[in-house]
Amino acid sequence: MSAEFIPAARPIIGDEERRAVDAVLASGQLAQGKEVEAFELEFSEQLVDGRAAVAVNSGTAGLHLGLLAAGVGPGDEVIVPSFTFAATANSVALTGATPVFADVEPDFFCLDPASVESVITDRTVGIMPVHLYGHPANMPALQQLADARGLKLFEDAAQAHGASLNGQRVGSFGEFAMFSLYPTKNMTSGEGGMVTTGSAEVERKLRLLRNQGMERQYENEMPGFNARMTNIHAAIGRVQLTKIWRWTEQRRANAAFLTENLQNVITPKVAVGAEHVYHQYTVRIPNDRDGVSAALRDEYSIGSGVYYPIPNHRLPSFQGTEELPETERASREVLSLPVHPSLSEGDLERIVSAVNKVTSAGTS
Repeated sequence: MSAEFIPAARPIIGDEERRAVDAVLASGQLAQGKEVEAFELEFSEQLVDGRAAVAVNSGTAGLHLGLLAAGVGPGDEVIVPSFTFAATANSVALTGATPVFADVEPDFFCLDPASVESVITDRTVGIMPVHLYGHPANMPALQQLADARGLKLFEDAAQAHGASLNGQRVGSFGEFAMFSLYPTKNMTSGEGGMVTTGSAEVERKLRLLRNQGMERQYENEMPGFNARMTNIHAAIGRVQLTKIWRWTEQRRANAAFLTENLQNVITPKVAVGAEHVYHQYTVRIPNDRDGVSAALRDEYSIGSGVYYPIPNHRLPSFQGTEELPETERASREVLSLPVHPSLSEGDLERIVSAVNKVTSAGTS
């Protein structure tokens, strides 16, 4: 009898989430309303030290609207990592601005401040690091660079709910930050995003942009979008907020077990002062990463993921010519193993045993 498949990620939806959705359905108030308002307030208090939070219908919409609210537009450049999901660069391009790609540092897979500095031009208006895999980017160095050059700092915190650096939560550094609430993230609302900001002006523009440009019905102040979150999605998110810290501790415990017991792979590093939330547990496998992934799936029924096999600057949608050696190397070597909080002790032991066997057999 074959072993049960261990997926790379697994959304956790329980009875409490179902009851919350049923309550919204019974109320008849399905569109953006009191549930969304409550979710925004609770997210603000629990995850970003009281910064304003604005709920939207996706993480990508959050990035797009955040950039627009911060004044980014045609003729501008925003520096982003190439080693990330395409939504980061897409959101810049959708404003009419140009994403400019910088390299990542090798240990934490986040923007390298030295590489960022090398691509600043007189058109650069902002820097948008990604807290990749749940590890915070080097925000003090990037903030110092932004301040010295008169640039704005934004945060793509899609994967980093609750992460912090030197005691400060991600999402509380930049002009705005975006958290994704997609099903496989550390917490979910089913689909959606949350934008956080310390600027009253940016917050108001976000609220206008997500709702057809109006604060009061039919009094449209600017062209806007329908990027609203529903009460249904907010109800799920509110329940998930009550569980995220417990899940985060389990992710960290799972990661610690993997780090202690894995062999023949390069396990994740954590910067001094950083609190990693392990959206992904990403190892490096310098040789035949894809072969290892296939063997784990086919021989041991263990899922894994490659995030990301094609750097953004190599995508047909961007066709960049940048030379980003650490980005290219990471795209060849990274493999994310299951770390989600629903893993059992037996699952973790299976993962360790399988990875150690596959890599010691010479596949890697």
